[in-house]
Amino acid sequence: MSNLMNAAVAHQFGAPLSLEKRPIPYPAPGQVLVKLRASGICHTDLHAVDGDWPVKPTLPFVPGHEGAGIVVACGSGVRGVREGDAVGIAWLHDACGGCEYCETGWETLCEAQHNSGYGVDGTFADYAIGAADYVARLPAHCDFVQMAPILCAGVTTYKGIRETEARPGEWIAICGVGGLGHLAIQYAKAMGLHVVALDVTAEKLALARDCGADAAVSAAAPDAIEQVRTLTGGGAHGVLVTAVSRAAFSQAIGMVRRRGTVSFVGLPPGGFETPIFDVVLKRITLRGSIIGTRQDLAEAVAFAAEGKVRASVERVHLDQINDVFARLRNGTLRARAVIEFDA
Repeated sequence: MSNLMNAAVAHQFGAPLSLEKRPIPYPAPGQVLVKLRASGICHTDLHAVDGDWPVKPTLPFVPGHEGAGIVVACGSGVRGVREGDAVGIAWLHDACGGCEYCETGWETLCEAQHNSGYGVDGTFADYAIGAADYVARLPAHCDFVQMAPILCAGVTTYKGIRETEARPGEWIAICGVGGLGHLAIQYAKAMGLHVVALDVTAEKLALARDCGADAAVSAAAPDAIEQVRTLTGGGAHGVLVTAVSRAAFSQAIGMVRRRGTVSFVGLPPGGFETPIFDVVLKRITLRGSIIGTRQDLAEAVAFAAEGKVRASVERVHLDQINDVFARLRNGTLRARAVIEFDA
């Protein structure tokens, strides 16, 4: 086996990724080396390579955090994972394990965490390093291309739905039917919820119906809020906002019923107007939701493994990454793009 791998590397923020040969990394104690079979492409990867966020990655780096593949080597001290296991490398690469958040099941809030494709090299490469205690366990012989988006888009929406606290038989409104939203609809239906989906294009609303939404409403309609309130008998019990739109954040507050919860997973720039009077008098909960813990990820994977959730994917090759990023920027990527590596 050659000691070199193909990788897409960011050397400058806002510039195209460089396709180059890099040495295959070797797993340190507690780590595993994964031969990747697929890697989803997330909007967060675009934020990383553009340097959009206040804390920026250290250049150069390999983006990617939806990597699915096979363990080919284990560092010393690794237990519970063996060579030949199917695993996933997700956004949460590792955490400290000893802070108040890690010890209470909220490791995604750990201030010492490392993130794949951001704080450590990620999955836009033939091989990637994973922390043995944090890789996702995947079913043997799974469809790696299908499973890759579950490692971020899937668990993010699954956790976001749970954060609304909507219960089976109740209504949830899902704002945004993109790479996250189309999975959110399927998770919500599998969890026994009634779903009204919102987006601004007819194509996305058709996708929502195909994914099982009970109703689809144009978010651009002047009476969108009234339509949702009528359909749900007074407002949705929960609202999940996946759209990268400040308008969607404000609109969501009008769609939720009294004592309901709005869960935010989208990250649009800037702030949004919050009607304090409504929030207080209607006892509305506004809640941010960040990715998901290892337990959340295991549950999200289980839904997909049982065929209850299936991503709409476009298979691409590593050398198409800059084209995919261009389509992400201009909003023309309909499905979840997934890099497929040679077996």
